[in-house]
Amino acid sequence: MDAAFTEEQDGIRRTLRELLRKRCGPDEVKAAVRTPEGHDTGLWRQLARQLGLPGLALPTAYGGVGCGATELALACEETGRVVLPSPLIGTAVLAAPLILALGSAHQRAELLPALAAGELTATLAVPGGQLATALALTGSNDGDWAGGGRAGGIQARLPRQQPTTGGGAGWRLYGEAGQVLDGHTADVLLVAGHTGGFARSRTRLFVVRAQGPDGAGAPGLLRTRQTAMDETRPQARVELRDVAAELLGEEAGEAGREPGGEGAGVAGALAATGATAAAALAAEAVGAADEALARTVDYVQQRTQFGRPIGSFQAVQHRLADLYVAVQAARSAAYYAAWAAGGGRAGEADGAGVGALALAQALEALRAVAAEAVQLHGGIGFTWEHEAHLYFKRAACDELLLGPVHRLRAWAAEQAGLFADRGTDTGTGGDTGTGGEADTGGAPRAGRAAVGA
Repeated sequence: MDAAFTEEQDGIRRTLRELLRKRCGPDEVKAAVRTPEGHDTGLWRQLARQLGLPGLALPTAYGGVGCGATELALACEETGRVVLPSPLIGTAVLAAPLILALGSAHQRAELLPALAAGELTATLAVPGGQLATALALTGSNDGDWAGGGRAGGIQARLPRQQPTTGGGAGWRLYGEAGQVLDGHTADVLLVAGHTGGFARSRTRLFVVRAQGPDGAGAPGLLRTRQTAMDETRPQARVELRDVAAELLGEEAGEAGREPGGEGAGVAGALAATGATAAAALAAEAVGAADEALARTVDYVQQRTQFGRPIGSFQAVQHRLADLYVAVQAARSAAYYAAWAAGGGRAGEADGAGVGALALAQALEALRAVAAEAVQLHGGIGFTWEHEAHLYFKRAACDELLLGPVHRLRAWAAEQAGLFADRGTDTGTGGDTGTGGEADTGGAPRAGRAAVGA
């Protein structure tokens, strides 16, 4: 791994930082989140048209910039610094990679250029608040998290009397999904739905266009913005009541039958998207933590107590030093995860759980920095209106949406095989040895020590 950034990568980061510093201060952020869209639409158009931000990681053949996961992570680090409310995560990090990986040639040609140009926004709708599971960050995503063939979740049905048309159209969706990022404004929804009933259970992705050809809302689609502690990360509840949908990436099969394709391809694409998303979100958390720490350092150098700046007290310096180490460690982990997600790892085993571990470390660092920022700002830091709470609320809500941290770490440890030999040969004549402890093999003991460290 080459830790040095290229001139192009430095240019992306520098240009984006300068623009956001001018257009996205704390007051502008608070004003933007209170609009019906939940973000500054003018700033989003500028980011799309001048910098190509939504299409940063898309191929040039589809109107993108042609960069990769590392550049996307660097961009997210800068948006995290200002806690930017925007459709970037839903559009560029979640939806666009899935369309690129699974979409048919027609779907890619129709949707990706519009997403790259900022003409459309998109997001991923997962039922039951199972976004982290769907992206294989906290557990296996080959289960029944989309509905399982029973009541609940999102169910997809193909009317027998209506044969499919080109592109897998003709599906109907029923159910609801909560905590959908930017779900109240996204033009395109990628909906994870369950098909096949209980006997032929599988999870598939469907394209739902929020507006019909006449510009009116899609019949049966009800979207409600939810109240969230972190207003900079707008979320919505999406209800689907017999909504027309198009199967993502599969052509029509025989009349009256489901199109071909297996759920394993969807699970694999979601897991690959999850690796990139974890790196991008980790970098975003690192950017937020770095900025919150910088603002706190500036404040303790100005605030005086007993005739001297409180930053000169050794206890305060120790606390800030610990935070600095945590942020730098999280930054290194996030950069490595982005490099690995972009194909940098030598093999699959080498990169198992890298994204989840990086995200866990970044979320933990952001939570620690945000809590200390509130504390070290003193009485003013405890007021709800202070800018320190932008970072505190982002830290709390990101962990609720994507974590918790211990589940991210536990799944990464399981993927890495730390607990592969747990429980083997414990009750069939195992030698207790001189210490009186049953010999259960060295791997589980080493795994527990590694996780505890």
